[in-house]
Amino acid sequence: MQRWRTLLSVAWFIWILDLATKAWAVSELAYREPVKIIGTFFQLTFVRNSGAAFSLATNATLFLSLFGIIVLIAIIYYAPKITSKGWSVVLGLVMGGILGNLMDRIFREPGFLRGHVIDWMQPPHWPIFNIADSAIVCAAVLSSPRVRCRTTPGAAHGSLRAPIQRSRRRLALPW
Repeated sequence: MQRWRTLLSVAWFIWILDLATKAWAVSELAYREPVKIIGTFFQLTFVRNSGAAFSLATNATLFLSLFGIIVLIAIIYYAPKITSKGWSVVLGLVMGGILGNLMDRIFREPGFLRGHVIDWMQPPHWPIFNIADSAIVCAAVLSSPRVRCRTTPGAAHGSLRAPIQRSRRRLALPW
């Protein structure tokens, strides 16, 4: 139950932070030139993104929305099986990020499951992004060493690896 609470707390925090910063970006940045924070190193630039990161899948907004819903369902389904606090944080970041961008796709123009995502942070030579995107990227970075060490979300508490069960029965061939 504790891991489930961690996952939901992280997801809720990311979702609310993303929602609040997008509301701020719409009210303060929508009709302005980019605001230079650290020269050209970091700017606040408002865009409505119909696709995914790096402007990929700009004509596949409905697909991205449905994929996000499927991933959310998978996280909710597997969440009770999580025994690792680290994986709870990772999946909470993913869930919060998906919820943040999915809310834009559901409620923003041009319509249901086709809405454009609000992006507003721009470092040099990188696509413009938001808090939800950052959370998903952080989840990928945090999960990398866990995957490399084969730490599974359902590993026994305190162990690095889930036990691997191998069948010792040999395949019985008919000849």
